[in-house]
Amino acid sequence: MAEQDKLISTKTKYTGFFHFKDFYQFCHDWLVEDFGLDVTEKKYQEKLAGDAKEVEIEWEGYKKVTDYFQFKVVVKWRILGLKNVEINQGGKKIKTNEGSVEIRLAGTLIRDYEGKFEKDAFRKFLRSVYEKWVIPSRIDQMEEKLFSDSNEFLEQAKAFLTMEGQK
Repeated sequence: MAEQDKLISTKTKYTGFFHFKDFYQFCHDWLVEDFGLDVTEKKYQEKLAGDAKEVEIEWEGYKKVTDYFQFKVVVKWRILGLKNVEINQGGKKIKTNEGSVEIRLAGTLIRDYEGKFEKDAFRKFLRSVYEKWVIPSRIDQMEEKLFSDSNEFLEQAKAFLTMEGQK
């Protein structure tokens, strides 16, 4: 079985005005185009609560980095009190959304994701030697890359929401 190390688990919150459809598309596009993940939506659930919605979304993305390393990223959204509102911007009425958004991200580094070293006990021993003596700096590089890309995604999401709220 492949070795998996959960390296990052973080979240961001925002409450205010934002255009949900644009934000959803921005986040998905960033993960696919900038992070390079193959993203699958595992869950999309809406609940009506009066005139507002509660939305839960879960995405799972994978990125083959090398023949040995793979990134796995899970993004969970929770949106509370999502309402359609009209705001006055520069004398014009604009339709947008208001609510509270929480995004949680978990990043995992998967080593030997194809299980090439899992065939027998000798290969497992070779994997431990390989990881301990041959590629320890490469493992550190992969961990840093996953960590920095994950943080960059959340920073971009925060920046998008902040800019939307200031319009």
